[in-house]
Amino acid sequence: MEIALMLEGQNGLTWPRWQRIADAAEGLGFVGLYRSDHYTNANPPDKESLELWLSLTWLASHTSRIEFGPIVSPVSFRHPTMTARYAAGVDDLSGGRLNLGLGAGWQEREHTNFGLDLLDVGPRFRRFEEALEVITQLLRSDAPVSFSGEYYRLNEAILLPRPQRPGGPPIVIGGNGPRRTLPLTAKYADEWNGVFVDPARYRELNAQLDGLLESAGRSPSAVRRSLMTGSVYGRDEAQVQARLAGRDGDALRERGLLVGTADAVVEQIGKFAEAGVQRIMVQWLDLDDLDGIEHFAARVFSQL
Repeated sequence: MEIALMLEGQNGLTWPRWQRIADAAEGLGFVGLYRSDHYTNANPPDKESLELWLSLTWLASHTSRIEFGPIVSPVSFRHPTMTARYAAGVDDLSGGRLNLGLGAGWQEREHTNFGLDLLDVGPRFRRFEEALEVITQLLRSDAPVSFSGEYYRLNEAILLPRPQRPGGPPIVIGGNGPRRTLPLTAKYADEWNGVFVDPARYRELNAQLDGLLESAGRSPSAVRRSLMTGSVYGRDEAQVQARLAGRDGDALRERGLLVGTADAVVEQIGKFAEAGVQRIMVQWLDLDDLDGIEHFAARVFSQL
């Protein structure tokens, strides 16, 4: 099992915090550092945030080991041709460490506040599929690409220079939807990232994805399986209870969160491994809790 950190970029992420956490992730043995791509949260108050691609460009040139990327970037924010350009350039700058997480978008408040079209669910996913088609073709085709869709059009378009990594960075699709998300994952993705599900539900979705991949003529092993989930971690039970702040730890575990001390978290990680998870991205909400990150790495990694 591989363990990565995941931060909410709209939840008070500043340059000093980003730089400190990047240094910690690089030095403590986390396999990667991922972040959300949002303007703001679904509910006020608004907090400080860093623009996704600026932060990833810095990360690419100031780390040497960890993988990184958005979990996930809504295609409603940027034209897919620009996303492909950013991703190819940042991946090259990092020496091939970017994983390009993409999603349809979901948060109404930020789209309203910043004048972006979220669209109803049906059109939103049609736009998402077109964006996936545009991005994957531009990254993977050495010949000029033409495409005519409802939302996007290309006419003999080509990315130059070509990505140093053949095919460009891996495409990650996040979400649990069995009707839309998993079929798109089977068609376009190199990694599926489940979100806040317990091991039993992850196992069910994982098996469904296997079947979709086989129907598409792809090997199930062609798509890495990961999970993004929350955490309430403490060095002892007293700290765990303080951080729960009255919430029911068992109820949070039933939603797929990692809750408890190192031993309890390791036990939960083991259940996810049995369900098919290969990489867990641990959502760490307290961006100033470097001591907690260090303790997690020291006590959890030694047992995996």
